[in-house]
Amino acid sequence: MKKSFLFIFSAALMLAACNTPKATDEMPASPADKVLVRDFFPSVANNLQVTEVTRGKFPIIDMHSHDYVESAEQIAKWVETMDAVGVEHTAIMHCSWIGRPFDEVIELYAPWKDRFRFWCCFDYTGIDSEEWPAQGIAALERCKELGATGIGELGDKGEGDTYARPADGAGIHIDDPRIQPLIAKAGELRMPISIHIAEPIWMYLPMDDKNDGLPNAACWHVDTTNCLGYEQLMTSFENAVRQNPGTIFIACHYLNMTHDWPRLGALLDKYPNMYVDISARVAESAHTPRATREFLIKYQNRVLFGTDNGFEPSMYAGIFRVLETNDEHFYVPEYNYHWALSGFNLPDEVLKKIYRENALRILNEYK
Repeated sequence: MKKSFLFIFSAALMLAACNTPKATDEMPASPADKVLVRDFFPSVANNLQVTEVTRGKFPIIDMHSHDYVESAEQIAKWVETMDAVGVEHTAIMHCSWIGRPFDEVIELYAPWKDRFRFWCCFDYTGIDSEEWPAQGIAALERCKELGATGIGELGDKGEGDTYARPADGAGIHIDDPRIQPLIAKAGELRMPISIHIAEPIWMYLPMDDKNDGLPNAACWHVDTTNCLGYEQLMTSFENAVRQNPGTIFIACHYLNMTHDWPRLGALLDKYPNMYVDISARVAESAHTPRATREFLIKYQNRVLFGTDNGFEPSMYAGIFRVLETNDEHFYVPEYNYHWALSGFNLPDEVLKKIYRENALRILNEYK
C-alpha cells in the first residue's frame, strides 16, 4: 500500500464556476480556470447563523485520543483544557502511536490517572512460536494489571495490524485464527477492542474529476495492489465480530462507512457487541447532515464520542458545533475537503448518550 502525501494535480484538473466551459480558441480563459481543486476553500457569502460552542452541553467521555504530550506540564495543560470544554476523562490509545512503552505512559500520566483511561496493544511477539498464544495472553493480562481499560487502537488499512506495539503486526488481520484466543480473552477480561478498519471510501475511488472527496483522497489514496481492499477489510472485521459475541468491538471513525449509513446500521442491528466512535470523521459526516442525524438518533445507544485530533480547545469546539447546533454551510479547511458542513442539532437525550452514557455503560461493564 502506498500513500501519496503530495499529490500534484495536472493543469487539466481545475474548477469552473457557473458551468463556464473550458477555455478554447473561440472562448477566452475564465478566472475560474486558474483555481485548483486542492485550493478551493471558499468564504461563505450567505448571511447564516454562526454559533460558537466552546463547552459541550453535557459532560463528556472522550473514547478516542492518543499520547500527544511530551511532558507532565503538557498533560496538566491538557487537563486544564478538558475542564474548560467539559471532558471528564480521555482514553489514551497506545497502539499506532510511536513513542514511549505502555509502562511509561502509565507512569507519566499517574498524577492524573483519574482523568485518563489507558488502552494497550496486542503484543504479537513470537506469534508463530510454540509459546503462542499463552505468551500473548500473558502480555495482555499484564497490561490489564498495569491499568489498561481496553485494547486499541488496533489498525488495519490492508496490510494487517501495523498499529501494533512493540511487535509489528503486518499480515495479521482481525479475523486471523492465530489471534482469536486473545480476542476471546479480551472478552473474559472485560476489555473492549477499538479498531481502525480501512479508510473513507473516497481514498479507494479513482483520483479523477468524479471523486468529490478528491483533495483529501489524494493525500490518503490507498493502493490495494498488494494488500486487502475495502470490502475484504470489512469482511475480516465482520468475521471477528461474529465469531466473538462475548467481546465488545468499537469500530473507530464510524467504521469508515459514512458514505453508506444504511449498511452501517445493518451491521449494528446484526451485532449487539459492536459500537462505533465518531472520532476524526466530522468532515466525512457533516456534509450529509440529515442522513447522519437520522443515523445518530436511530443508533443513539451504540455511538461513542471521540476526537483523535490533539487537544486544542478549537478542535473540541468544532465537534460541538456540528453535534449541537443547527448551523449550516460552513467550511473547515483543516479537514482538507472542499465541501461545506452543517450541524446535526441533536436532541439532548441523544447528546447525553453519545457524550457520556454509552461509554459509561461499556466501561462499567468492562472494568
